[in-house]
Formats: sequence, structure tokens, C-alpha cells
Amino acid sequence: MSRVPGPIVTTVESPPAPPHHLSDEDLMALALDEARAAAAAGEVPVGAVVAVDGRVVASRHNERESSGDPTAHAEVLALRDAAGSLGTWRLDDATLVVTLEPCPLCAGAAWASRIGRVVWGTPNPDAGSLGSLYHLGTDPRLNHEFPVTHGVCADACAELLSGFFAERR
Repeated sequence: MSRVPGPIVTTVESPPAPPHHLSDEDLMALALDEARAAAAAGEVPVGAVVAVDGRVVASRHNERESSGDPTAHAEVLALRDAAGSLGTWRLDDATLVVTLEPCPLCAGAAWASRIGRVVWGTPNPDAGSLGSLYHLGTDPRLNHEFPVTHGVCADACAELLSGFFAERR
């Protein structure tokens, strides 16, 4: 009696679905949510998100008033959290998305983190350091440069800030 082999069945696992890559606009919407949370807490409404490969690894908002810490800017807090989440201070694969153009402190923190890219919403005419007054991201005298995209959801970012300050006048 000869045995006829049955069909050979091979189980192939499907590859994992690719992570959802959030667009700059999607990430800015999350940063705007953070900015709204800041306003609700009586903080200047600035929100920041750090993403790697379109996946959020950190999101924060200003906490200077509640913490009494002059460095508790949304960007600095988000960069700290991202470094902790990723286990490295080098954020060269990360994108920082922020509702307001970073000030010198925050642009310097982005530079120090070796950030891969920064996206901001509305310009900061008083202290903007990634395009308005200075541009630390493209200063060839520094040992790290990074690309900057500006104007993402600019109107929504500006309206949130102007509404916040109008209520306080």
C-alpha cells in the first residue's frame, strides 16, 4: 500500500500592519489639544508633540505657572519625555511639533537633542528662534542643523493664543 501525501500546508503569519503614520496636520491637532489643556489650566496655550516614524512618543503643554519652573515650556517637557521614552537623548529620528514657533530656550533644547526635524504652527514675533528673529536650526556655526516646517495649522494655533490673551485683557 502506497501512501499518497496530502497537501502540504504552510502557515505563514501575516506581517504586522505598518504603524499609522500621522501627518504633520494630525500631529499638530494633537499639539493643539495639549495647548487647549494648557489654557484650561491657566497656562499660556502652547502644546508640543514628539513623534518618531509618525508615532507619538511624547506630548506636553506649558507648565510654567503650575510648576513655578521657568524652563517648563511645552517643547522642553516633551523633549525630556521623548528621551525618557526612547531611552536616549539623541532624538535624530524624531520630529518636534509645536503650536508656537520655539523661543531661544526651546530651539536650543531641540538643537541639544539633535532633533531630526521641527514643525511649528504660528510665528513668535517676540522670541521666535526658528525663523522669525533667529534660526538656530540652520545656523552653520552650530554643530547640528535640522529642517523646519512652519505654518502648519497656523490659523488655529494663532486663534488659540489670541483668544487666551484677549480674555486676560
